[in-house]
Amino acid sequence: MSVVVQNLSKNYGTQRAVADISFEARAGEILGFLGPNGAGKTTTMKILTGYLAADGGSANVCGYNTETHPMEVRARIGYLPEHNPLYIDMYVREYLQFVGRLNKIPTAALSNRIADMVQLTGLSREQHKKIGQLSKGYRQRVGLAQAMLHDPQVLILDEPTSGLDPNQLAEIRAVIKEAGKEKTVIFSTHIMQEVQALCDRVVIINRGQLVADSTVAQLQQQQSGQIVTTVEFTQPITAEQLLRDIPKLQGVLPTETPQMWQLLSADTHDIRPAVFQFAVQHQYVIITLQRETRNLEDTFRQLTATTPQ
Repeated sequence: MSVVVQNLSKNYGTQRAVADISFEARAGEILGFLGPNGAGKTTTMKILTGYLAADGGSANVCGYNTETHPMEVRARIGYLPEHNPLYIDMYVREYLQFVGRLNKIPTAALSNRIADMVQLTGLSREQHKKIGQLSKGYRQRVGLAQAMLHDPQVLILDEPTSGLDPNQLAEIRAVIKEAGKEKTVIFSTHIMQEVQALCDRVVIINRGQLVADSTVAQLQQQQSGQIVTTVEFTQPITAEQLLRDIPKLQGVLPTETPQMWQLLSADTHDIRPAVFQFAVQHQYVIITLQRETRNLEDTFRQLTATTPQ
């Protein structure tokens, strides 16, 4: 395994950011590392890259422990953090030359390596500009180029597609997909379409705890025995009301408005008549009542909707 995390924990004072999580990532695999804001994703990535020390457990990259052999780990990792730190007064090629020297790439090979990365990340037209003149999307490309410049065995990408337009998104997806054929890629995102387009496996954490570790296909099938029914009323409804008064309801998921809920039930039972009776009983008006097909986003929301015990 390229990356092995065992019983990893990290605390910030009394707050537990990462709570005893374990997972592995293999060579030639793109691993989606998911979770809501504050779940502990960035903390875990910083531990893997040696920017933070763990309070418990261990993290190993390519056989090296991140605490006892930090320089060996960093030599084998390419890292694009969530907030992409760049020297905005440097030109693109100048910056990549600087990064290449930091990574001790031989001078004879560095120019060709920069040219390869510029072409791969679509920076050809921007390579002679100052980084400060670039859009956010092109700055992300520069960050991706520096992460891959020294040809690392492991790529750790924290929200790498943030700020990209649809055309740039497709191009960066292709770059990451190509890198994932040979390297281990750990890829953090909030966009479920990115997960479905790129990832072989998915690890989901919530409040610092592991709640899922499976292939994308398995995760999508995880709740295949359930049906989602979307209902919207003219007035706010509480989850307690729904769970108490609608028979055979297995769970509820909130939406952006308190008037709308997604109701979970067994696929053998259509709860729409019961929802209609609930509305009649309480003199509520229904605007929408529709059965839907579950998708990866629904599964993610269900897995992260409650606080792990």
